[in-house]
Amino acid sequence: MARWLLGTALVSWRYLWQITPLHRSECLGRVPDDTPPPLPAELHDDRLQTADEGVGSFYHRRFRVEILDAVLGPGALMRRVAGEFQRFVPSEVVGVRIGEQVSGPLKAGDELVVEMPGPWDGPVRVVHAADTCLRLATLRGHLEAGQVEFHAARDGDVLTFEVQAWARPSTRLVRWLYSSVRLAKEAQLNMWVRCCRAAAREAGGHPSNGVVIETRQLPEDVRVQPDTA
Repeated sequence: MARWLLGTALVSWRYLWQITPLHRSECLGRVPDDTPPPLPAELHDDRLQTADEGVGSFYHRRFRVEILDAVLGPGALMRRVAGEFQRFVPSEVVGVRIGEQVSGPLKAGDELVVEMPGPWDGPVRVVHAADTCLRLATLRGHLEAGQVEFHAARDGDVLTFEVQAWARPSTRLVRWLYSSVRLAKEAQLNMWVRCCRAAAREAGGHPSNGVVIETRQLPEDVRVQPDTA
């Protein structure tokens, strides 16, 4: 509770005064361009909370930062994400609890809990881990239902880091907080913007032009989760 009260105040203050330019756009999405990747069959069980089990509209959000003068390459940056995930989330309000069975960098099948303010935490499972990509799927009890992916790539002298989220609110209460009062939506934005800024810092570079945030929305009656791979 103390972390939530003090942390939320600090995060809100930093959000109001942060100087990173944010380039935001919202539009209607379409199938299949905005649907999540298929889940590996061997990691799909009753504990997973897929996007089609959520409530309300489906959102595909992309947070992207282009990093100049980076010392690390895509693989080295993503090894830090997989090995020190807690360094990429706002520590004022978010904690990361790694499962006891996890050793070393995150790999497919590993589970962790992102501890957030409010009456819920964020249990997730790693469903894909590669040199430049890490993807997590939500488990029962998460405030969202879907997947989130972290990806790094290099284009010439520019290192690009991107967070993509494919999800629906998990309950009617979360839908109200997300879509009506937009509290959960802005909290999510702040978290992944901070993640992009942390990626630039960890890579030893700096954002070239802030963070680009794209939000694409699909109607609530659209089925989005493809069959397992």
